[in-house]
Amino acid sequence: MTGNATTSLQQRIIIGTASEASPDWLRDPEVFAVNRMPAHSDHRCYDHTPACGESSNLTASLDGRWRVNVVEAAEDGKADGSAGFSVTAAPDTACPDFARPDFDDSGFGTIAVPSHLETAGYLPPKYVNVQYPWDGHDDPCAPDVPRRNHVALYRRTFAASGPIRSAIRDGRRVTLVFHGAQTAIYVWLNGMFIGYGEDSFTPSEFDVTDAVIDGDNVLAVACYEYASASWLEDQDYWRLHGLFRSVELTAWPAAHIGDMRIVADFDHRRGEGLLDIRTELHGAVPGTARTVTAQLIDADGDVVWRSPHDVGPVRDDGAAADGDDGMADAAMLSWNTAVECAHPWSAEDPYLYTLRLTVTDAEGSVVEVAEQRIGFRRFAIEDGIMKINGKRIVFKGVDRHEFDARRGRAVTEEDMLWDVRFLKRHNLNAVRTSHYPNQSRWYELCDEYGIYLIDETNLETHGTWSAPGDGVTPETNVPGNDARWEGACLDRVDSMIRRDFNHPSVVIWSLGNESYAGTVIQAMHDLVHELDAMRPVHYEGVFWNRKFDAASDIESRMYAKPAEIEEYLTNDPKKPYISCEYMHAMGNSVGGMQLYTALERYPRYQGGFIWDYIDQALWQRLGDGSERLTYGGDWDDRPHDYEFAGDGIVFADRTISPKAQEVKQLYANVRITPDATGVTIANGNLFVPTGGYVFTARLLVDGVERWKADYRFEVPAGETRRFDVAFPDAGDFARVDGGTVEVTYEVDQRLAKATPWAEAGYELAFGQHTIAVESKADGGDDGNGGTRPNAIEVVDGRWNLGIHSVAGDSGMAGRGTGTTGDDDFEVLLSRTQGGMVSLRRGRREMVIRRPQIVTFRPLTDNDRGNGSGFERAQWFGAGRYARVADTRFDAAPDRITAEYVYELAEPRHTRVTVRYEVDGAGTVHLTASYPGAADAPTLPAFGLEWMLPAQYTNLRFYGPGPEETYPDRKLGGRLGIHETTAADSVAQYLVPQETGNHEDVRWAEVTDEHGHGMRVSQAGADRFSASLLPYSSLMLEEATHQNELPQPRHTFLRLLAAQMGVGGDDSWGAPVHRRYLLDAAKPLTLDVHIELI
Repeated sequence: MTGNATTSLQQRIIIGTASEASPDWLRDPEVFAVNRMPAHSDHRCYDHTPACGESSNLTASLDGRWRVNVVEAAEDGKADGSAGFSVTAAPDTACPDFARPDFDDSGFGTIAVPSHLETAGYLPPKYVNVQYPWDGHDDPCAPDVPRRNHVALYRRTFAASGPIRSAIRDGRRVTLVFHGAQTAIYVWLNGMFIGYGEDSFTPSEFDVTDAVIDGDNVLAVACYEYASASWLEDQDYWRLHGLFRSVELTAWPAAHIGDMRIVADFDHRRGEGLLDIRTELHGAVPGTARTVTAQLIDADGDVVWRSPHDVGPVRDDGAAADGDDGMADAAMLSWNTAVECAHPWSAEDPYLYTLRLTVTDAEGSVVEVAEQRIGFRRFAIEDGIMKINGKRIVFKGVDRHEFDARRGRAVTEEDMLWDVRFLKRHNLNAVRTSHYPNQSRWYELCDEYGIYLIDETNLETHGTWSAPGDGVTPETNVPGNDARWEGACLDRVDSMIRRDFNHPSVVIWSLGNESYAGTVIQAMHDLVHELDAMRPVHYEGVFWNRKFDAASDIESRMYAKPAEIEEYLTNDPKKPYISCEYMHAMGNSVGGMQLYTALERYPRYQGGFIWDYIDQALWQRLGDGSERLTYGGDWDDRPHDYEFAGDGIVFADRTISPKAQEVKQLYANVRITPDATGVTIANGNLFVPTGGYVFTARLLVDGVERWKADYRFEVPAGETRRFDVAFPDAGDFARVDGGTVEVTYEVDQRLAKATPWAEAGYELAFGQHTIAVESKADGGDDGNGGTRPNAIEVVDGRWNLGIHSVAGDSGMAGRGTGTTGDDDFEVLLSRTQGGMVSLRRGRREMVIRRPQIVTFRPLTDNDRGNGSGFERAQWFGAGRYARVADTRFDAAPDRITAEYVYELAEPRHTRVTVRYEVDGAGTVHLTASYPGAADAPTLPAFGLEWMLPAQYTNLRFYGPGPEETYPDRKLGGRLGIHETTAADSVAQYLVPQETGNHEDVRWAEVTDEHGHGMRVSQAGADRFSASLLPYSSLMLEEATHQNELPQPRHTFLRLLAAQMGVGGDDSWGAPVHRRYLLDAAKPLTLDVHIELI
């Protein structure tokens, strides 16, 4: 094999050349590409002037059904008689047998391209986080590969047609592009070796001009599961392989725009766009002259700038210098101009121009048209602060893996459209492409919709330097200071930047993820600035080795606590700060996010990226035909890391997690603070005033809308203004029968017009202010809340104390008749079973088992990770197995009272009192009092859980919602009356866990399909928490997958005085913040009224 270097990278990236394949390349980190063409921009090319949005007509897709056979690879990579496939040519041929055009592949299976071998059933999926998937089975040393390796032998027969056929007949260049293949590919076309490629996430493009024919062609690809490149691709994801992005052929016209480098700078002081264009023109055009005309076209289709450029004949032999005939093989063309009154690009206003380069021959005929959509913007670090068009930016971001629950990383345009619309609809403005370059279409969509991108190099080597128990082994780090890896790492940077350079959405380049530090990382940083003098460079790994601090222009941390970040920000920070990963959203999480967004008050705090966007879980069909979402270990993959990839604010099936409710409100750019006379609006947009929004003001009385009006408030970007709102006088809604009402002043922000990502009227944010309004006069409350008591009978039995309504004037049957009327009620309080054993209206029973004391909650993923189960184990059974230590009963003519004193099943035998008082109206006044216990671990929760008949599945409540809320995740909840069901309240976290809770509830109604049931309402000064689920807390605790939860036979109402927060700083040790814990030494009381309805 020989090699030539790309001079633009000063001989540091060596792309090999060879006429035959070698198995040695799999283990050689210095061989990462053979015969591969230089990387270039992802602009679109045509042989005519295209319509807006038209796809290139010079490409031919090879996507579709391919033949495939997955076999064991030879252990040493060579065909020396040992078992396994080798790329070494078969005797008397130039290629392995399978690559021969006449090879009989009828015994092969089929597979869709793009897709993964694992999702197609040819290999088992494997999920690991830090460790490599071969750990414990084999112990190779980098750059070696494990002994057991698989290779997928792909074959595709295609007939040249259209532009490809024309190019073949005209003798023009044809290239073959693999946009994504994991991990290493060898390629043959019609038996001719074409090339070798690594880097799974950037294109591998090969010149196939000498191999492709005008007729039937046979393309053969050997795609290896593991190669030396596997050491560089240790991302936290499912280990999935194969041709997972599109494969296509491209026909070059006689003259071809090979690369476009466009700098669309913006001078915000002058309002001027500064356009710098550099491009390569390849190929010879008949005649002695030709012209390349550059045009800049605005969003209305008007040409705002035009400039022709005459060039001489150009040869097409791929050499870098003038040929012997005096014709340059690539003409380097450039334009530079200022565009007055340019419309700048930002995520808030993603205005795009189209840059069009038209190549014409001497007769003026169009040879090729190249187009790239561009946006004028300046992103730079100025005075230690990152700014977009002169304004300080705050990233409201998320880390995003490309993922679909059926297709893995072979995502479709529909997936990407759903994702970008979700981001915009939930106020996210930024994505880190964790941890590899994404499909080119994603960048186009982010340009168009307005999303800032940190574009990340395909590099992670976490498992080479991280050891169990937070250990670090720098001496084994890859790439570290090992020069053997430098070319491959630099090439990954080069390929990413050259492809993605022209996209305005890309504002920061990232060198990769969790690869420690060293001279290779530093070289990558330096190369970025050679290729792009404007965008800053990000790399978090320098935190681990400050010797290489210069390798990142930004101070970046993962999962730093708010106090740690604040310490950096208040001690003369030298760099702007971002959290490249924070709020580990695994399972029921994202608690305490407001502690991070509060840091925005510091100028050099510039936001963060939630980990992460979507749960990585794969659908698996079970033996009974049903499906479940799976995580590590479910495919018998060992080793594995269980559900650690279930970290999304979106579930794997692209349904929205309850966590998104909090994210949307906390990431909102517009802050709304209403009060009784008006509203204060803080417009956090950098460029867009609020004129494009409708602000709807409402007045709610006890959650019911009583007044509404629309307003248009104009607040310039970055400013705060107050406006009057004609809210009705709250006093007009005061009750006259005693008690108070809650009056809520609410203002929300909605789109005035439809956008590509949301309909007109879509809500982006809201603000509320609630006050209590006292009654106007004493309405003479009779002690029954104004409800007229029924005629009742109290029965002081031997085993139970009962209260019953009796027949009234209506003549309806009562207890004394031996039948029960539909409006009669009955309550039984057991002397032996420790509580209320019957609550009935007519024939409708509300109790299956008496309410049980709750002192724990099903562990969340964060609870498991931070050892909450160990720390708080005594509370697990403390309430469940509590025993009755004392009982007291009182029967009066108009009410009965039962008080049960329980000893909790924990070392202190803490005594909890549960008290029922039932009046003549059938109202149950229920209290559960915990007195506090010294020297006890903090409580997970305290209250009661109640098993109900299965038909009571509807929950209507007055409190923050509509989604579940928790003490540290409730700012996104909107105070109002919300409705849900028991089934819908079970969030589909990968592992069942605590779910469905609603904080600060004033009242909750549990009913059947006919509206019958009961109403639980706040009795004392404190709100309560409520959930209604088809499963008990214990069922949720014991299941490991959603499909393991039993068929619902009951519903479970949980009423809590309080529970701890869910946390989210990380999922492997960070505790819930102290302010959201329940101090076991402090008393807690659940105090509610229960009424049958």
